[in-house]
Amino acid sequence: MPVPSTTPDWAFEREHWRRGHFRVAGVDEAGRGAWAGPVTVAAVILPGTAQDYPFRDSKQLSAAQREVYAAEVRRVALSWAVEHAWPEEVDRLNVLGATHAAALRAVARLAPPPQALVTDYLRLRTPLPLSAPPKADALSYSVAAASLLAKTERDRLMAELDAAHPGYGFAAHKGYGAPAHRAALARLGVSEVHRRSYAPVARLLRGETDPTRLL
Repeated sequence: MPVPSTTPDWAFEREHWRRGHFRVAGVDEAGRGAWAGPVTVAAVILPGTAQDYPFRDSKQLSAAQREVYAAEVRRVALSWAVEHAWPEEVDRLNVLGATHAAALRAVARLAPPPQALVTDYLRLRTPLPLSAPPKADALSYSVAAASLLAKTERDRLMAELDAAHPGYGFAAHKGYGAPAHRAALARLGVSEVHRRSYAPVARLLRGETDPTRLL
């Protein structure tokens, strides 16, 4: 199975290791930009052995690769957890606030607990030492591992929502604003798993049904 050329490393984790924080959790999310379904956040603590892994940013991989590598993450991780912020929470807190809340829930479930965090630009309110560089899912093994769990778990949930809400095409577009999704919204209306605070959905709720304007 080919591995993408962009290779993460342990640079961010090493900064924490030097300070005696050896259980470093990587945190990443999937689904922030979608119009429907949850924002899914994963937290992963990998063994602090600085060995190479095949883990990569989930956006660089095929669906089949993601499933294989996600299973490997679950096998080797010292601890991992996945949490979801569902549309009601997204609408109530806004998407960034809901993402932060789900991330903190995932971190709280890790056992053994982390001593430091590396996130993909999520500046969480936490007493733990935190590194939050942009593009961390492509740069850090721990964050790449979290990216794989968040993406595969959210894709699984969107397939379930597709079966529960036929016609929207959730399994294909994962709730993002694809043309097929815009057309389905105009045809079927807003479902219970859509984010009502998002502008395209809010327009429909106001009675604007032209799919070309759902942008």
